[in-house]
Amino acid sequence: MAKADEVFQARLSRHHDELRWLYMELYDNSDMFAELCTELYEYYTKRSGQLKKSDQAREQEPGWFRRNDMLGMMLYIDNFAGNIKGVQENLEYLMQCNVNYIHLMPFLDTPKGRSDGGYAVSDFRKVQEHLGTMEDLDRLAEACHKKGLNLCMDFVMNHTSEDHEWARKAKAGDGEYMSRYFFFDNGEIPAEYEKTVPQVFPTTAPGNFTWHGDIGYHVMTTFYPYQWDLNYRNPRVFNEMMYNFLYLANRGIDIIRLDAVPYIWKELHTSCRNLPQVHTIVRMMRIIGEIVCPGVLLLGEVVMEPEKVAPYFGTVEKPECHMLYNVTTMASTWNTVATRDIRLLRLQMDIVNGLPREYVFLNYLRCHDDIGWGLDYRWLMQFGIGEVSHKKFLNDFLTGQYPDSFARGELYNSDPVSGDARLCGTTASLCGIEKAAYERDEAALEEAVRLDLMLHAYMFTQSGIPVIYSGDEIGQENDYSYHEDPDKQQDSRYLHRGKFPWELAAKRTEAGSVQERLFTGIGKLEQIRKSLPVFHSDADVWTIDTWDDCVLGLVRRRGEEKLVALFNFSEHEKIAWINEDDGIYTDLITGEEMEARGVKMPGYGAFWLVKKSQEEKTKQKTAKKD
Repeated sequence: MAKADEVFQARLSRHHDELRWLYMELYDNSDMFAELCTELYEYYTKRSGQLKKSDQAREQEPGWFRRNDMLGMMLYIDNFAGNIKGVQENLEYLMQCNVNYIHLMPFLDTPKGRSDGGYAVSDFRKVQEHLGTMEDLDRLAEACHKKGLNLCMDFVMNHTSEDHEWARKAKAGDGEYMSRYFFFDNGEIPAEYEKTVPQVFPTTAPGNFTWHGDIGYHVMTTFYPYQWDLNYRNPRVFNEMMYNFLYLANRGIDIIRLDAVPYIWKELHTSCRNLPQVHTIVRMMRIIGEIVCPGVLLLGEVVMEPEKVAPYFGTVEKPECHMLYNVTTMASTWNTVATRDIRLLRLQMDIVNGLPREYVFLNYLRCHDDIGWGLDYRWLMQFGIGEVSHKKFLNDFLTGQYPDSFARGELYNSDPVSGDARLCGTTASLCGIEKAAYERDEAALEEAVRLDLMLHAYMFTQSGIPVIYSGDEIGQENDYSYHEDPDKQQDSRYLHRGKFPWELAAKRTEAGSVQERLFTGIGKLEQIRKSLPVFHSDADVWTIDTWDDCVLGLVRRRGEEKLVALFNFSEHEKIAWINEDDGIYTDLITGEEMEARGVKMPGYGAFWLVKKSQEEKTKQKTAKKD
């Protein structure tokens, strides 16, 4: 047996029994399981020697992604650089941003005008023609790996486009392909589902089924009518989607984002969310990855409250996703920006920080999606804060409708009946940079830049891996041009999905410009974070009392190293009434020396405080690296 085969067989032997048990529990089909194992070997043999070498190195250091030098950036290929070749040509810029993991937003083939931003896939093995080819993706991955950059992509698991080959054959009446979706020839069963299944987009895409009169069937479409839900009760669906997953991993993708994963198993008379079978499928995906491509990470997109998010990590003994999005903290952050009150944010951070250190969250200020106000309203009610009135305040403030608001956002999926809505906008526009620049108010602009930088410093302090949304590093503002595009004008999320402003990026070296202040300021934070092991994901993190509801206090400790971080969410000067150990501390951001007692903070100020002796050690470590 060849040495490579021995590696595969050793991995398969290690996981075979559990994988078979899970598969048979779900499908009770030994023939399909045998086919799956045969295909796993085929995909393993097709994996390049360089990727296998990377797999083996990462097996030796399974926590490689938890280091404090991990920093991500998410971007749209066409917006950033036109096509995949353009991204490759601009890798040097991304290196200047200090990132080592690039999340390419959806780029697989989708129908024009019916793509939901790329999440209605018509071919899992083809790149959208205007973006390039799979061969271009291969070359980009190879170039990234040579520079130490990791590639991330979205894997849309819940549904396909109605233009996918399977859907076309199902429309034609092919029973084998109809069984890969949910088809009903009358409304009786769909009506039963509707009794218990919530609606994702009640205003723009109401209901969970779409009637197709031309074929005489209702089809389950949880998200949009052109996105047909896959039936994972059918083992053929699971097997084929796993083959697509491995095909994409073999193109050199390092991180696979599992889109809308809580929705993939449907059960009548349930919410069709977070069902036990979902976790069985994700655990099998994790095992399949560890057999064929153990260097590839699974990133779960679970846009739900913390108690429903954490289970997608699995357990330490039987893990599922390697990483998850920290969605609730992101929403709580913008709640804090609007209210200047850190109490709810602190509660949320205490929940996250109380989870096992093995759990790695991705932290972000903004992303391609909207901001949903899934806050803990039961907790807020003790302060007399009601859900409906509070959501209205947040939406009014962050869209600039509230008196003296600095934010400029737009609502998404606004429901005039319930008053519920989600929020769109770039970080810069929500922080007030757009408004201040338009009004030529230098004082307000200075304040907005401080808020933006404070939020990035706060994000970098959270436990996990920070991810920057492309354009935030130079203060990209809202792009209102989507209003003129008939394919986009109904979806306000395109407000923050504008083309990357290379003309503004050129100003990042122009002293005193907004772009230079943000690019340099964020870059400095990134360099400090990389130089301090206390930012490693396995550090202990907890909040501390500051005795001012505008000031958030965080402590990170790893071994003998300790960082005290303070963030003023108010535009006014505040005092953080902390009382840390005796001695002089240095703020790593400004270089200022102070005691960590009764710390006076400027409006929207941020401090990263370390003991002076520790700061000297940090400088020595940084000097050695340089």
